[in-house]
Amino acid sequence: MNRLFALSLAAALLPLSATVAAERAPQESRALGVETGISFPSNATIRTFQADGEDGVWIQDSRRDWYYATFFGPCRDIDFAQAIGVDTRGTSRLDKFASLLVRGERCAISSFVTSAPPPTKEERKAAREAEKAAKAAADAAKSN
Repeated sequence: MNRLFALSLAAALLPLSATVAAERAPQESRALGVETGISFPSNATIRTFQADGEDGVWIQDSRRDWYYATFFGPCRDIDFAQAIGVDTRGTSRLDKFASLLVRGERCAISSFVTSAPPPTKEERKAAREAEKAAKAAADAAKSN
């Protein structure tokens, strides 16, 4: 009896797992680098953000899709911000025409595109080391 119940439960859950996998597949195959926006930006639609120095910021929406916003100029303090505000100028859409408010500073967005997740700390460290090695190799080639 218990085995029959376990098998029927497994058979009932199988279509559910296929549905979840199908829902996640489009997110993984979406085009990256495409200008886009997030409608009605709020605490309910924006999950988290991660700064990329003073040049840009990765933003994750409630569906766990990532976007990258590039600023017109440096956005100081975004590396240390625990919260950001969004000024959409009445359009109810976070896109390249909006601004982020960071510690009283307005950071105008020049580009808002679909993106892969931000690099991990290990990936950033490896990129910095590769950049240093390339610079050292270029300097050595110039001196020869």
